[in-house]
Amino acid sequence: MQTAPNPATETKLDMEQLFEVRRVLNPDGTLVGPEPDLTPEQLKEVYRLMVYLRVFDQRCLNLQRQGRMGTFAPFSGQEACQVGSAYLLQKGKDWIFPTYRDHGAMHTLGVPSVNTLRYYMGDEMGSRAPEGVNAFPISIPIATQLVHAVGAAWAAKIKGEDTVTVGYVGDGGTSPGDFHEAMNFAAVYNTATILFVQNNKYAISTPNAKQFKTKTLAQRALAYDIPGVRVDGQDIFAVLTVFKEAIDRARAGGGPTLIEALTFRYGPHTTSDDPKRYRTQEEVEAWQAKDPIERMRKYLVTKGLWTDTDDESLWNWAKDQVNAAVTEAESIGKPSVDELFDYLYAEPTPELLRQKEYLKKYLSKQG
Repeated sequence: MQTAPNPATETKLDMEQLFEVRRVLNPDGTLVGPEPDLTPEQLKEVYRLMVYLRVFDQRCLNLQRQGRMGTFAPFSGQEACQVGSAYLLQKGKDWIFPTYRDHGAMHTLGVPSVNTLRYYMGDEMGSRAPEGVNAFPISIPIATQLVHAVGAAWAAKIKGEDTVTVGYVGDGGTSPGDFHEAMNFAAVYNTATILFVQNNKYAISTPNAKQFKTKTLAQRALAYDIPGVRVDGQDIFAVLTVFKEAIDRARAGGGPTLIEALTFRYGPHTTSDDPKRYRTQEEVEAWQAKDPIERMRKYLVTKGLWTDTDDESLWNWAKDQVNAAVTEAESIGKPSVDELFDYLYAEPTPELLRQKEYLKKYLSKQG
C-alpha cells in the first residue's frame, strides 16, 4: 500500500534552481551562451533601438518635469526587455498588449514616438496605432491587458490564424485575478500567447518580498501546466532567445509561455513618486552596473562591429530624432471635445451624445 506524502517531512523543490535564469551575454559583453540568429546589421539595429529608447525615455521624463507632459512612467534600464520582446514578432500579424511602461515595445513594433508623446500630453489620438501595426492601446488598469491578449489569441485560433500575442505585465500585475484567469484560459485553450512579466523588483514601492512568497514568478506556470522561463532581463540576447523559443512554440500550436524577466527601472514608478523613499542608491548603482545598453555596446565593439565614433554618432542621431518628434507632437493642435466621445464606439450611444452636449455647454460657460 502506497503511503501518502507527509507535507511536514517533504523536501521543498528549489524553484530558483528549477527555473534557472537564462543568460547569454555577461555584463562585460562576453558570451556565455549561443548568440541569437541575427545578422550583423540586425544586431546593430537592436542596439540602435535600445539607445534611441533610452534617449526618448529620458527626454519624456524632462518634459514632464517642465510641465509639458502629464504623468509619465519611465522604463530606463528595461530596454532589453522592451526591444527583445517585440523585435521578433511579425508586423501586421502578431499583437502586443502593453502596460503604461511598454511604449518601448510599441516603438519597436512600429508605433511612432509622436503617438506616445501625444498620449502622455493628453491626446487620446496617440493611442491610435498606424495601419498594420498591431499594438493595443496602453492599459492603465493592472493586468486586464493579459485577458485581452489571451482573447485575441483565442479568436485568431478559431479563425485558423497562427497569430502570436504578447501580454505585458509587471511583477505587481501578477497578484490580481486577471493574471491567473489569463493563465488558466491560455492553458486550457492552448492559445498562442506569451505572458511577459517584467519583474523590476517593485510594484510602485512594494518590494517582491512583501507581495508574494514564491521564490520566482516563473514557477506559477507549473500550476497551469505550461512552460515557465526566467531570463536575465538586462541581457538582450537572452531575451531575444527565450522569445524566439516561445514564439516558435506558439506559432506551431504548442500553446502559451510564461516568461519572467529579472530587470530594474532606474527611475521612479511614475513621475508622481519618489523612489528614494523605498530604494537605496546602492541598489540602483548595482543594477546600473548590469546596464543592457552598455553590455550590448561592449559586445559589438569586441566583435569589431562598432566603434566609439559610431557610438557618438548614434547618440547624437537619437537626440535629433527625439527632438524632432517632440517638436511635431507639440505642434499638433489640442484635441477637440468631440474626440473624447466620437471614437469610443462605431456609433455613439444616446447617453454619450447627452454627455458630450453637457460638457460642451459647461466648458462654454467656463469660457
